[in-house]
Amino acid sequence: MTVSRENPARPSEIVGSVPVTAPEAVDAVVQDAHREFRSWSARTLEHRLTALALAADRLGARVAEFAVLLARESGKPVADCRGEIGFAVAYLRWVCANAPAVLGKSTLDDAQGRIATTPAPFGVVAAITPWNAPIILALLKLGPALAAGNTVVLKPSPLAPLTITAVAALLPGTRVIHGGPDTVQALVAHPLIRKVAFTGGPEAGRSIAAAAGRALTPVLLELGGNDPAIFLDDFHLEPDGYERLVLASFATAGQVCMAAKRLYLPWHRLEEFLESYRAAAQRILRVGDPLDETVTMGPVVNRAAVARMRELLVDAWNRGGWTIPLAEIPAGTDGYFAAPALVLDPPDDAKVVCQEQFGPLLPILTYDTEAEALARANDSDLGLAASVWSADEDRACAFATHLEAGFTFVNTHNRTGMSLRAPFGGTKNSGFGREYGLEGLREYVQTTVIHAPAAFRAGGAGLPARAYPPA
Repeated sequence: MTVSRENPARPSEIVGSVPVTAPEAVDAVVQDAHREFRSWSARTLEHRLTALALAADRLGARVAEFAVLLARESGKPVADCRGEIGFAVAYLRWVCANAPAVLGKSTLDDAQGRIATTPAPFGVVAAITPWNAPIILALLKLGPALAAGNTVVLKPSPLAPLTITAVAALLPGTRVIHGGPDTVQALVAHPLIRKVAFTGGPEAGRSIAAAAGRALTPVLLELGGNDPAIFLDDFHLEPDGYERLVLASFATAGQVCMAAKRLYLPWHRLEEFLESYRAAAQRILRVGDPLDETVTMGPVVNRAAVARMRELLVDAWNRGGWTIPLAEIPAGTDGYFAAPALVLDPPDDAKVVCQEQFGPLLPILTYDTEAEALARANDSDLGLAASVWSADEDRACAFATHLEAGFTFVNTHNRTGMSLRAPFGGTKNSGFGREYGLEGLREYVQTTVIHAPAAFRAGGAGLPARAYPPA
């Protein structure tokens, strides 16, 4: 049995297909990964990092080729696809350069005794990844896991399975399976899966966490967000800053977990903001075929996503919000295109505000006081990312300390604010655990300890029976 992937810009075009792994076939894949784990983990850290560096070089040599395939299956503009794959290459190289700082052994030997600590791999890691950024979101798991000595069974989304399957073939210690919820459950519940890393929606995250919990398997979850951008009354943006802001919400047609999804503005600055924002959108937003190098926004992922955008617009309109179009859908297309638009001042309980849109709609919400803006921004069960915009960086950073978000940008948002060295992850229902940074490397090891107390060395005095050791 296979699953096919259509081109969301031209749904009649089948880009490719992948074989489905039946739930009963998962055991053989995990057993094979476990056998390789024994040999892979026994290799030196230097050997493993050399193999990952070689994989990074091989992937770097094929960026242009893979970008076209990714654009066809995901609907992302081909330039964005090159950027994602190039960033994944850079991340693999960052892992190779920084893993020794986290994955090395350490020994303390003094008058109290010897303590040797070793960051040990878990074993076989299950990585379950989404379709919106399939390469980087997979390599954020594969890179650290493999460097630490784990092996990985990767289960990509059926909405973008093709490119990541080809990329994973370049990496050591990695197996790829495909399938639906039953296959995922069989993978997560397998007794030889020792850690699960998942990026996706909260509903799927709860199901995966429940299955892992029954097996007492640790989990890393990144479950999306409804990310607020708060503009303080002294914010200042040049034209290129407005362009950066437009892309913060509409890159990948808004289908990004950390996109700016709610904009909060002082009411007295709304008119000037809208004028500059719309001008920037007219300069840089062009909707169309992702393979066209001039296109900056492609289709949404499928027909259901188009229907979802219509549902949000109708709900906002019925609640008093009104729409400001930003760009037009190309004439004559049968693709899954949704026109990018602002939704001005819908109520806070409108779906476009209180739910993650995951599409090219952006509510603009006005406020009177900073305390009001803060309370409304925090009024969400999600807490992945946020941003604060101000001419005074110290003021913005001070305000940011009160936001309930795992990652807060200052004077930018989304991709332009990411850093390989900065840990990224959510609070509240946006998940737990971190990717990127040294914390992202530590997620794939557990500390083992060997302790030789000085009291029991040859010639040592020892401790009396039932005595507590010294502090």
